[in-house]
Order: sequence, then C-alpha cells, then structure tokens
Amino acid sequence: MKLSRRLLLAAVAMAALGSAHIARAADEHTLYLDTKDGRVTIKLRPDLAPKHVERIEKLAKEHFYDGIVFHRVIDGFMAQAGDPTGTGLSGSRYLDLKAEFSQEPFKRGTLGMARQPGDPDSANSQFFICFADAPQLNGKYTVFGEVVSGMDVVDKIKKGSKSDNGMVTDPDKIVKLRLAGDES
Repeated sequence: MKLSRRLLLAAVAMAALGSAHIARAADEHTLYLDTKDGRVTIKLRPDLAPKHVERIEKLAKEHFYDGIVFHRVIDGFMAQAGDPTGTGLSGSRYLDLKAEFSQEPFKRGTLGMARQPGDPDSANSQFFICFADAPQLNGKYTVFGEVVSGMDVVDKIKKGSKSDNGMVTDPDKIVKLRLAGDES
C-alpha cells in the first residue's frame, strides 16, 4: 500500500511539473501590450521572422515601448507605433533589419514591421497592427505576430486624420509592452 501511495504522489508531482512546463512553453514568444483601454495579447511568430521577433523581444525587455504613442492610425487599416519621437521618422539605437517576407497574409490582428517606402531592409522598431485584412501588404512587409486576444482594445486606439495620412493629434500610448513572465 505504501508503494502505491508513493507512486501516486510521484505521478501527481510529475503531472504538476509537466503542466508548469506546458504553461511556460505557451508563454514563450507571447507579448502583453497594455493601453489605457486594456490588454492586447500577442503571439510572436519566430517561425516566420526570427530576427524581427528577436528585436521586438529585446526591446520589450528593455521597456523601450513604454509610453510610446500610436503616431499613425488609419481607420479600417492599421495602427502604427514604435517611434520614440512619435513622428514616424525614428527607431531604436539598433541597426535596421533585413526583410523576412513570408507567404503569411496580412489580416485583421496581424502585426507587421513598418519600414521606409522603397527600402525593404529598413525595419527597426516601428510596427503596426491591422484593423482589417490588408492583402496589398502581402509579401511586401514582414509579418512577425498576431493578436490572440484584445482586438476590441486595438479597435479603441484613437484614429488619426485621413487628410494627414493617419497622423494622430494627442495620440494614445502604449502604457507598457512586456514579454509574458516579465511583467515588472
């Protein structure tokens, strides 16, 4: 009887360890983007764009995105952030990244890296979240993630002026952007 109790306890302990490992694996490559309206959960896609995911994770660990505004937001298209100056003309202190284009389509909730027009290898820290399908971007911008919950929060991001290409007056901010498990 004592042996079977020990085996049962061992099995319960192993199951608990396995569950913890599964939870950690599920959190790997997950970002939490907090705004004044709530939380957006993002699944990063290193299978599509490993260098871009590595950059976003590095910047999130440095708290680079905290307080950065959504400087360009076009209703029905996308919300763009990631420029510390809020102008759309700047990026992080790191070198630009080479494009990692894929066959993954841009659809509602897709995250892509912003870049300079005409230069596919100019992505740095700016990114955008699609409000709707955007097939015109397919194969021309790097897909690096997708919203898995919180699109209702994304939909509430303050929209910019259509006459000014989506530039936003008094824009909403990223309160904080953290990797799952690093929410300090």
